[in-house]
This record gives sequence, structure tokens and C-alpha cells, in this order.
Amino acid sequence: MQIAVTEKQLSFLRADATEVLFGGAAGGGKSYGQLVDALRYAIRYPCSKQLILRRTYAELDKSLIRVSLGLFPKEIYTYNASSHVGKFKNGSLIDFGYCATENDVFQYQSAEYDVIRFDELTHFTEFQYIYLISRLRGTQGYPKQVKSSTNPGGVGHMWVKERFIDPAPPATVFSAENTTRIFIPSKIDDNLFLMKGDPDYKKRLLALPENQRRALLYGDWNIFEGQYFPEFSEETHTCDPFPIPDSWRRYRTVDYGLDRLSCLWVAIAPDGDVYVYRELCESGLIISEAAKRINEYNGKDKIYATLAPPDLWSRSQETGKSKAILFAQGGIHFTKSSNDRETGWLAIKELLKTDEEGHARLHVFRQCRELIRCLPMLQIDPLKPSDTLTEPHAITHAPDALRGFAITFTHPAREMEQKAKRRWSEDMWEDYKNAGREEQRYLKEKYGEPL
Repeated sequence: MQIAVTEKQLSFLRADATEVLFGGAAGGGKSYGQLVDALRYAIRYPCSKQLILRRTYAELDKSLIRVSLGLFPKEIYTYNASSHVGKFKNGSLIDFGYCATENDVFQYQSAEYDVIRFDELTHFTEFQYIYLISRLRGTQGYPKQVKSSTNPGGVGHMWVKERFIDPAPPATVFSAENTTRIFIPSKIDDNLFLMKGDPDYKKRLLALPENQRRALLYGDWNIFEGQYFPEFSEETHTCDPFPIPDSWRRYRTVDYGLDRLSCLWVAIAPDGDVYVYRELCESGLIISEAAKRINEYNGKDKIYATLAPPDLWSRSQETGKSKAILFAQGGIHFTKSSNDRETGWLAIKELLKTDEEGHARLHVFRQCRELIRCLPMLQIDPLKPSDTLTEPHAITHAPDALRGFAITFTHPAREMEQKAKRRWSEDMWEDYKNAGREEQRYLKEKYGEPL
């Protein structure tokens, strides 16, 4: 039996990760791909059991069930409308189920399935998903999978994004929590059958309000109310890695705390475009360990300057030394960036801005997953709309590191002018007097010659 499928649907059929997510945009052929995959599995594995879920039976009836009746061959398949069960002649069956509330998961507590399929996964809660994974079991030795399809948006948007989108680039199998996962993106342009049969569908999506258009037409996961950087788009602002030419100037930019070290490596192309090409994000590192890890990650890269926020120059009451001095002892010499939050965020916006041809100046290598995950999650502070909220604190470190670079890169002349005119404070002089020869040289480089 021959059934025509798109290239992306074929990738979904062939995906062998334990958890598979398919789709992202409307019109990508997600539901049809699910049904073709379910049919293929049922025929290949006799007496297999599959569960296909939507939030309500009404949604199932108007979509998947209706399409399956036209797709599945009547010679080998029958559907019982009262029990919502489809049966194949080889003994395989498909349960069409619902899960409107979280308590509805318990109707499946004694069930066993070889494959569980969520249609519109973002309509489900994380609790529903995790619980139903436990029903993935059986003694026949058939491959066990959870295969889901969805568009961005809905009650489960954030947990689905964190589980499938943030950890790895699209179409990349990755391991997490003793399982393997993959996200296979599909957009309307990938569905040649729809584009041929209904060429005006894309025009109707283009007419939607911006957020709906970005979600349904472009499959953009970085959209929600209150975003500080709604302009950030993985499609526009991320790129595949490539060797950075030796002639490009390179920076490191750091945000440090015991709870999280974030260090970004940034290269400047001759045309002024900015490339974040490496990141180090780890928790629980004391300064000597953090400095060691930065040096290990750096390899043989020649760094023009390592930027850090002014608070790292504050002296510790216990040691009388600043964090910047302790980093210097570990071989990491900082250049002080600005802590002007509002100007720094606006500097990032300037780098994210696209021209008439859709080109932006900021590009992030796709393996820099923490920056890609955290930057679009920053929210507007309702009490100070030009700034971001500082909570949840866990998502602020990589963006803060980028902010330190952006404000220095976009306002270098002003920063140097301010430093040149600055008199040394008593604390600066005390740091200088307590420092060794190498550290004194370092302090003069960072503070400038004292007046």
C-alpha cells in the first residue's frame, strides 16, 4: 500500500527516539503524519496497542477519527464509534482517547500501550504527559514510543518548549532523564500537498495578528505575553556553527555567582555582525574553579577582552580582595563593563533588530542552548517597563552576560571616555597597594592610569 508523505512526515515516521515531537507551525501535516505512522505501526506489529489523545472526544471526532476513516483501508480496519476503538485484522488496535482534566489520566491507570500519541501536545499539562508515559509498557518486545504533534501556544507551551525545543537544535536526538528526545519542525511550506491544494491558506495565516502569525505560520516558540525580547527568533538569530576566522576580534563576557557562572564567547565579523559562538554555564563553582573552567573552554582562542560587571570589583570583607582580583589570580583578567541595565537591554535590542531584508546583527550558534532558551524568556518589569524582571533568577545569567557585551560593544567610545576621566577611589587605591606587581599592572589596565 502506497501513501504519499512529505519529507518532514517521513522524518517523523522514521524517528526512533523514545519521545518525538513533530510540527511547530499550522499546515505542516502533523495530524496526517500521526495517522500514517499509526497505520504503519499497527500493520508491522500484530496485536500492538496504541493510544491517540486529544483533550476532548469532540476534537478527536472532527479531526483524527474523521481522517482515519478515509485513510485506513476498510479491508483490514473497522472502527467502533461507541467504544472509540479501531481494530485491525491482525489484532492491532488503536484507542482514541481524551484527557480534558488532570484527573482524566486515571482512567488509563491499568492500561498498557506500545505507542502513545498526543495530538496538539501543548493543550495538555506536564502532569498529564508524565503520568501517561507510565502506561508505555508491554511484554511483546515491540518498540515503545511517545509521538506527539503540536503548534506553539496553549496551556502546555512552556513545559513542551523546555522539554523538546530548548535543550538541542531541531532534528537532533538528545538524551535527558534516561530517555531520548527529538523535535522535528514542519511548516506550511514543507507540505507541498496543502500548498498545491489550498494555495491561499498561507495568505490567510499572513493576515493573522503578529503573535498568532509567528506561532502558526513560522512555528515560533519564543512568544508569550510580557516578553521583553519578542523580536528574538531562532530562525533569524541562530545559525549553524562554523570555524571563526583568526582575524575576527573575540571577546568573553561573564556573569558570575556561586549559583551560576555564565561565560559567552563572542566574535565580531568584519561587517560588524556579532556571533555568540560558545557558552559555558555551570553552577556551584567557586572562583578558582570558575577560572579553571573558562580557561579549559577557551582553548587556544585569542581573546581581546573579557568583560564583567562592576559588582565583581567590590572587595570582600573576609579577604579584602575583590572577585575580579581572585579571577586574575586564576588567569582571567577582566575589563569592567557597564551595569546600566536599561541601556544594556536596549543595546541587545539594537543587535536583534532586522533590516528590510530580514537581516539582524546578532547571531547565536545553535549549540548555545542556555542563551537561546533564556533570552526570550525574560519578562518586562511592570513597575519599570524599560527593564526586565530579575525573577526567575535562574534564567537571567546568560542574558546578563550578553548585556555586558552589548553595552560595551555599542557604546565603546563613551565607556572609554568615562574611564579616562575617572579618579581612583580609596577602594581602588587600597586594592592597588595590596596587590602584587602583576595584579597592579592589571589594575592599571582596568582602571586607567590614576589622576
